[in-house]
Amino acid sequence: MKTLAFDCSTTGCAAAVLDGERVLARGEAPTGRGQSEALMPLLNGVMSEARLDWPQLELIGVTVGPGSFTGLRIGLAAARGFALALGIPIAGVTTAEVLAAGVPMDERGAHPILVAIDSKRAEPFVQAFASDLTPLAPVAAMTVEAAAKLVTGVQLLVGDGAAKLVPLISGAILSKAPTRPDPVVLARLAAWLHGEGRALPPEPLYLREAGVTLPKTAP
Repeated sequence: MKTLAFDCSTTGCAAAVLDGERVLARGEAPTGRGQSEALMPLLNGVMSEARLDWPQLELIGVTVGPGSFTGLRIGLAAARGFALALGIPIAGVTTAEVLAAGVPMDERGAHPILVAIDSKRAEPFVQAFASDLTPLAPVAAMTVEAAAKLVTGVQLLVGDGAAKLVPLISGAILSKAPTRPDPVVLARLAAWLHGEGRALPPEPLYLREAGVTLPKTAP
């Protein structure tokens, strides 16, 4: 299955094109550019590198959150637009699932994984997974104290909020995996979940209200 997958759920943008398990192209947007400006040139670039025409795609994979309020809106709007124009399905995957699956098996061993995503507030978005990537609890915004109780013993922490938690949680080890979702991992998860009929719809997984609200209009 020819899959285009992209992530805008944290900082920056990343994308990959796969044909089954074979990676045809992958890339990240240059730093310092807004996601709305960077995403389309990035996607055009990976499609060109993959030497595929857009109608050859069979699946769009995208992260649904939790993460950046603006980034999720940008990524999901693009995914819906491509899927509608091309007449192909979308497979949504949570940001936490992609980060957990990005931890290499030789590092994972039998250790549980704690994903911590920077929420730009005091409480990160956290989810615990067993070493086989089975979720141990729903993803949620929580305190460090609550996160420390999700799993015990040696545990691997991953995500852009993990480094701050490692010194505060007994038995925590910072994973060498990428701190942002790997688009190749996302593409593989999207294709697998779609095949299993368990992919998520392209709806944002918001765990908090937006940090900015519109002013109320006069009655």
